[in-house]
Amino acid sequence: MPPKESHVMEERFRWIEEWKEGEASLTALCRKYEISRKTAYKYLRRYGEEGVLGLADRGRAPHTHPNQVSVAVEQAVVDLRLDHPTWGPKKLGAWLERHRPKEVWPARSTIGVILERHALNGKQPRRRQRATPSPQPLAHATGPNLVWCVDFKGWFRCGDGERCDPLTVTDAASRYLLCCQLLPRTDSVNTQAALIKVFRRYGLPQRMRSDNGEPFASVGVGGLSTLSIWWLKLGIVLERIEPGEPQQNGRHERMHRTLKKETAAPAQASWRAQQRRFDQFRREFNEERPHEALGQQTPADQYRPSLRAYPERLPCEWLMRAARSAGRQRAAG
Repeated sequence: MPPKESHVMEERFRWIEEWKEGEASLTALCRKYEISRKTAYKYLRRYGEEGVLGLADRGRAPHTHPNQVSVAVEQAVVDLRLDHPTWGPKKLGAWLERHRPKEVWPARSTIGVILERHALNGKQPRRRQRATPSPQPLAHATGPNLVWCVDFKGWFRCGDGERCDPLTVTDAASRYLLCCQLLPRTDSVNTQAALIKVFRRYGLPQRMRSDNGEPFASVGVGGLSTLSIWWLKLGIVLERIEPGEPQQNGRHERMHRTLKKETAAPAQASWRAQQRRFDQFRREFNEERPHEALGQQTPADQYRPSLRAYPERLPCEWLMRAARSAGRQRAAG
């Protein structure tokens, strides 16, 4: 999926959320996002029927083709290849034409496509990309709460053998460690619960920067996950780094190295003891440890909570609305 599609889906999701809130008319939103009313109605209908998946672009290729290979012919090619695993398209085509001359066989290039479609071309399948990175450049954090960085530090085991998965969140500008919390599972439910506590205490950032793994992103349409859709509903802009490029989140990664050195080498005796050590580290990191990039000030000297408070209530269900000719909305009966 091209990286651009992720950005387009986020835009579509954003204007639909604005329309659902009812503060702007459909006409005004069409003008703001430079789309036609016909296009707006199309995606409203798709979103109502399919949810977020309905916002993806759909291919324009026809479902059938007059020169499409029949099922019987394709199966004959596959069966012959299975009998002769080392034969390529040329040998397969030559054998079929020689031994079954009354039938019409596809070109060698088409036989190659058939083999590829059935994973019989001898090539290793490419590893699927976890999710698309952000199409726009990553924002430069010039002040507190412009960009927050979120990640799971690599898991390890405590002295009693219990697995530890710490969720970490930092403010990119001030380096303030907002969260260092062990979670029972690295899923969207537990991660969201931990982030709600952070949002209630510090407010909301403008942007959230993460890698392309779960639960922050997915291999679904636009790379959106349950967690990232929640962020969009909160008005947070998504930033995803390139796969395999942790240096794009370098400040957070450097914090992780310090965290591991001072709290997990060696690990504490138990899960609870490890969390107490994380809490102690977080206080020292924020309030006592001078930071060279901050002019030897501490992150607490630089950080201030966000003015954007966490909203306790969000729209929980899709509300179908009809638009009058002037673009004003009325509830559909």
